[in-house]
Amino acid sequence: MKLCVALDMPTFEANIELARKLKKKDIWLKVGLRSYIRDGKKIVKEIKDINQNFKIFLDLKIYDIPNTMADAAESMANLGIDMFNVHASCGKEAMREVMQRVSNSKKPPIVLAVTALTSFDDEGFRKVYGENLEAKAAQFAKDAYESGLNGVVCSAFESRLIKSNTDENFITLTPGIRLKDSNDDQKRVATVEFAKKEMSDIIVVGRPVYNAKDPLHVVEEIIQRMEK
Repeated sequence: MKLCVALDMPTFEANIELARKLKKKDIWLKVGLRSYIRDGKKIVKEIKDINQNFKIFLDLKIYDIPNTMADAAESMANLGIDMFNVHASCGKEAMREVMQRVSNSKKPPIVLAVTALTSFDDEGFRKVYGENLEAKAAQFAKDAYESGLNGVVCSAFESRLIKSNTDENFITLTPGIRLKDSNDDQKRVATVEFAKKEMSDIIVVGRPVYNAKDPLHVVEEIIQRMEK
């Protein structure tokens, strides 16, 4: 299991300050929509300048027609990032085109497919997709697996099921990880211990780290919990 810290701070400077505090840790850093739209590719370069060993997850969840997605995927791969994601609901044709395009990159990044956002509960998911969340997440994961992707973004609650429907080496990245129970806009949150039990490969932690007075201490605590 690996830790991915979300750089979702309100300014470029705050994100970079957090990255510097964590520069000696063997972790992933997630650059999401707000940070990338505001800061562009300079944030990727700055993170790598801080520590070349940082792994960067560009979390833009792309979704469009197949050729447009493939073009975007190629551009992202050329940024030197290590992982990005698409929406699984874009369909197999689009996912296959993405994988074909990035395979030509000098260093092909890991590509994940988003199954069901952790802001959904089953009722909310049914209103949008008309199906049971758990079953549809498993189907989206199977589509991604058959399209050649490396893994999926899912909640910790679906991780084990997805692996049983694909392969134990198929990556499950699980957002919404907390150090304790919480109530916020994420519906399907889980603790580090639960995510580990459910075979999550990469856990994403945001607010518990960047809202802490001592983010480094929190990261060290998370790593200790992961290693138990």
